Amino acid sequence: MAGRLSGHTALVTGAQQGIGAAVVRTFAREGANVVVNWLDDEAAAQALAAEARKAGVSATLVRGDVARPDDVARMVDAAPDVDLLVNNAGIFPRVAFLDMTDDDWDLVQGVNLRGSFLCLRAFARRLSAAGRPGAVVNLASIVAYRGAELGAHYVASKAGVLGLTRACALELAPHRIRVNAIAPGLVDTAQPRYGMSEEALMAAGRQMPLGRIVDPDEIADAALFLASDEARQITGQVLHVNGGSYLG
Repeated sequence: MAGRLSGHTALVTGAQQGIGAAVVRTFAREGANVVVNWLDDEAAAQALAAEARKAGVSATLVRGDVARPDDVARMVDAAPDVDLLVNNAGIFPRVAFLDMTDDDWDLVQGVNLRGSFLCLRAFARRLSAAGRPGAVVNLASIVAYRGAELGAHYVASKAGVLGLTRACALELAPHRIRVNAIAPGLVDTAQPRYGMSEEALMAAGRQMPLGRIVDPDEIADAALFLASDEARQITGQVLHVNGGSYLG
């Protein structure tokens, strides 16, 4: 039986681990060919691509920094038939606001917001020139709504992703390119472990209304829905996946 994304090709940024890797696995399982963007862990990216190919789809690896236009061009050019984009690449180095340097700010904005902009622009230009429809899923965050200590740069970048999502949904609608976002809450990946102990992470999960932190596969399932034809009349929206910790 054909998968929900059969006939599609998806570019997933920051896909070597965490949510990005979960998205690649889910999309491949549902029949999408995948372009796996990675930066600094080739072994993990190669293993992920091999796993995707076992699902019977093609998997292309592209090393690149989403904050660099030339790298982004190579990512989009890696698969001429790409019609799905998941803007997942992101960083969250914890820094107190009073200690935050210009470089701290610029680094996070560069990856999280500029990177999302560059990838979305290159993707949309490719599809609009070819007259082909497509779908974009941007990764925002619950902190764009609630704030976060030691993360003014990260919060601002994710709030920017929300604005980018809404503006591009309007501008790209005539080109039949849908643009939506997911705002994850606390997810079981490496990222929150840079700022929390394992005990604190699990305790925070138990405090969530649904009683546990979110699994990366659950974010991937949300991305699958937004990328699929099931969401064909959904654009400019934010899907909150957070176990009830933010009721927006």
